[in-house]
Amino acid sequence: MAAAFLRTLLLLLLAAPCPGQPAWDPVFQPSFIHMSGPRVNSFFHGNSSGVNFSIILSSVDEETGGLQLANCSGSTRAGGWNLDVTPDVNVSKVTVSSTQNLQLCLPNATDCCAAPLCVVETLQVLACRDSVILAHLLIQAEIYANSSFTGNVSENATVIPNQVFQPLGSCPCDLTAGACDVRCCCDQECTPDLKQLFNGSCFTGVFGGDVNPPFDQLCSSQSMEYTPDWFPFLCVQSSLNNTPFLGYFYHGSTSPPRVPPFKIPLQTSPRKLFTGYRQGDPIMTEENEYFTIPQQSLAGQCVGNAPVAYLQNFDAKCLSDRASYKEGLPHDVRINTGTGDFIQQNVIYRTVTDTGKFITESESFPTTELLCQNVTFAEHYTFIWKDKNIEQINVTVFLGNLCDGEILTQRFTARFLNSEGTNATEPLGNPGYQVGNPVRAANINASETFGSLNIWQPVGRGLCTSAAYTPVLFGLDSLSGCVLEVAINEDCSFLRGNVTEKLNSLIQATHVGKRDNSNYSDLNDWVEIIRLDPFNSDTNVSTRNFNGICPDIPANLNIRIIFADVGAIQGVPQPEILAVQISYSTVIWQFQCGLICENSISFLPITASVQFIKVPAQPPVPMTRFQINYTEFDCNRNDVCWPQLFYPLTRFYTGEPYSRSLAKGLVLAFLVLLAALMSNPWFSKIWKSSLI
Repeated sequence: MAAAFLRTLLLLLLAAPCPGQPAWDPVFQPSFIHMSGPRVNSFFHGNSSGVNFSIILSSVDEETGGLQLANCSGSTRAGGWNLDVTPDVNVSKVTVSSTQNLQLCLPNATDCCAAPLCVVETLQVLACRDSVILAHLLIQAEIYANSSFTGNVSENATVIPNQVFQPLGSCPCDLTAGACDVRCCCDQECTPDLKQLFNGSCFTGVFGGDVNPPFDQLCSSQSMEYTPDWFPFLCVQSSLNNTPFLGYFYHGSTSPPRVPPFKIPLQTSPRKLFTGYRQGDPIMTEENEYFTIPQQSLAGQCVGNAPVAYLQNFDAKCLSDRASYKEGLPHDVRINTGTGDFIQQNVIYRTVTDTGKFITESESFPTTELLCQNVTFAEHYTFIWKDKNIEQINVTVFLGNLCDGEILTQRFTARFLNSEGTNATEPLGNPGYQVGNPVRAANINASETFGSLNIWQPVGRGLCTSAAYTPVLFGLDSLSGCVLEVAINEDCSFLRGNVTEKLNSLIQATHVGKRDNSNYSDLNDWVEIIRLDPFNSDTNVSTRNFNGICPDIPANLNIRIIFADVGAIQGVPQPEILAVQISYSTVIWQFQCGLICENSISFLPITASVQFIKVPAQPPVPMTRFQINYTEFDCNRNDVCWPQLFYPLTRFYTGEPYSRSLAKGLVLAFLVLLAALMSNPWFSKIWKSSLI
């Protein structure tokens, strides 16, 4: 420090004017410059005519510590420096610039800076006239190399890694640019000498740049102070590239999926995707995508791209107008049969003559401004199947004109018929009902045995006079209704009969099929509908009639269907209907009006509900006296279940094949037995005696 101070003081003394020198003598302003860039400027005050400017490199005398004496024999170029003078009458501009390459050297590069501190030199600029020094400029150059890249730029695009699968940063504690941050050992500006000051107290973890420290559960980690005895058996063998810390995940093939919603990954052999369909599998197309048909979701809305499941019938109705109408999947799409072959759809086009079944509402528009479009009113798909394959697809498309202001009820149906029995009496090869299939009904007492079991599908204003019917679907609880117009002076007996007639119109059957393939000629395949009438005789009905009030109105129809799983085919349960009960719930109707009852018409909502009740196929085994008295052994009433201690070895465990779990259990039992034998003292005696 003392030597540097003396050196700076000497430079200032040399730059100061000599005692007795006139103030108007030529001088450089400023006369001392600390240079940190490639170029610096100064000004020579005085008459520059006949003045020669030169630049020389100065060195410090090791004995005296002062600069070597300068003379006027220099030139405007010295080492890697150039001197440029712009003369004027009284003031001349003097520019000193470096000609060196101040870029930091890349590997195997020359003519560049080998170290970050590239230039440490002392320069003198002299102004001489007739070998007499008039003034001198002292420059102390201390220049750092430029670390910016100046090489050839590649045409390849820069790949920015996905930050979800990358650490937060190489050195998150590096907060100050161009300076060393204390306790940040990953800071590139920190020299080894500075790191020795805080090497023992560096920031740990992700913030300190250690993005993958070993976690406690790692087998190779010794950070736990008190390691339990069982740690070697339950520790985790994992690479440090896969840690549970924030922002750092496994750098492997894991990546966010970019597969479209209805597309599966391509197989090694696109012609042999699988060996066949199973019930519930989505039907595939030639483009290895799902075959879709508009269907209704659980919320009641229509989904345009809904996959068609194998052996699952459906009947969907979707509302749309001309503005929101969209074409469905084209009919030239080829379908995978299940064996790797592809078949074409057999399409038949028909024109709808009676549009009243599809147009549910219309608004009055001027005839001259009506815009109509030929659209699809209905599409009926029939899949002919056998075993696990699809043999044929027949499609019937109904076309019609849809105009502005009209609401279209589109209908899409899919039906699977077995190739061995493609008639209407055997819609499926599986005998049991499948969820979503209509419940089969029959009217045994009528000449036409075919019956119907329906609920309402309100349209328009929801009036019962314009409501349509939709069949009861197996396994789907539903509630529907409509509104009946009633006058204020309505006769109660007539109202009861009218409501009962409306409700009975939904049940045009006396029996319900036990299975989906019940034969109409075999009475054993059907169960009789149990009817509980709202009243047996007129004596049970209140005879008091008040104007605008009618009690005991059977406004609610309750349909309860009891079913059970009686078997399985290819692992698919086969439900069977055991009983059907129909009952009525009565309400008290009262005429509703505002402050003044001027309206002569009121409304009575009537509803129909369907409830499916599943019961065991066989009566449950009654509880023993031991199970009744000792409830602590009941697994359904206690958190601790001792009978399930060996649950992985029982048939109830389905996590893996029973043979594999049994083999693992036997190996575990053998190891426990072996450990018990080896821990016995007499075993060690036998072992020592055998060695002797």
